[in-house]
Amino acid sequence: MENFKAGFVAVVGRPNTGKSTLVNALVGSKIVITSHHPNTTRNPIRGIVNRQDFQMILVDTPGMHKPKTALGTRLNSMVTENISSTDSVLLCLPANEEIGAGDEYIAKQIKNGQPLFLVVTKVDAVSKSDLAVKLTQVSAFVDKLGLSRAEIVPVSAKNLEQTELLLELLAKNLPKSPALYPTDINTDQAEELMYADLIREAAIEELYEELPHSVMVTIEEMGEREGGKIFDISATLHVERDSQKGIIIGPQGSKLKSIGTIARKSIENLVDMQVFLQIHVKVSKEWQKDPKLLAKLGFTDALSD
Repeated sequence: MENFKAGFVAVVGRPNTGKSTLVNALVGSKIVITSHHPNTTRNPIRGIVNRQDFQMILVDTPGMHKPKTALGTRLNSMVTENISSTDSVLLCLPANEEIGAGDEYIAKQIKNGQPLFLVVTKVDAVSKSDLAVKLTQVSAFVDKLGLSRAEIVPVSAKNLEQTELLLELLAKNLPKSPALYPTDINTDQAEELMYADLIREAAIEELYEELPHSVMVTIEEMGEREGGKIFDISATLHVERDSQKGIIIGPQGSKLKSIGTIARKSIENLVDMQVFLQIHVKVSKEWQKDPKLLAKLGFTDALSD
């Protein structure tokens, strides 16, 4: 098609600003795990929006924060790399939080002339009068940083309020191009990573207070059984210390069983068949601070940091 457009949009922001929930809403299905806890996303995940006249690849990035570990440094590098390599940038600013130094830092990473959308997320969490105040603050933020090309769009990903309008505005800035991915998929994320993330999502919800960021999941084996009615997955849930292993397993294995049940149901929704899930717990000491171990766990560029 002569006027077809296709391109990449980086979705950025501080931790827990609604990035993943927004990507899922724009794509129209759950492709990214979400949580009300910060630093849930650890890899850039591409959500693909296919329409008759455009294909938009939304790159959901980890929340940018002050790094304390090799993992934190790597996550921030992922964000800046994706900002510089995409056609436009969508910066999430929650309606129920103040704009701060972290937002300024992220905005300053954006190249001059690169289309920027300041998306005020979570508008369902505030009153109309508070939203009006917030939009005034965002306008002042634009003026302060000289973001002359920025467009401000308030949305509620939860209620799908103004999400179609946002897609239309983003699509206008895509370059003319044929589709960059097959038009029958909505993510390029490997199945293995999706299953690992769903297991981690279950663990985060069950154990966030005890183990906020100490959990990593790897898939050891996976595949359909003969006959195609059952999908087997063997996974390893990594923690950093021996004491955390006991917390994950719980009394008589209750916590691990609960994590497995939640994760299995999520994976079954994805693969549309019965899942047999085995989860083993392993102590991988200080994995967040060990570049070699991070690389082994899938953070392939960790050794260069």
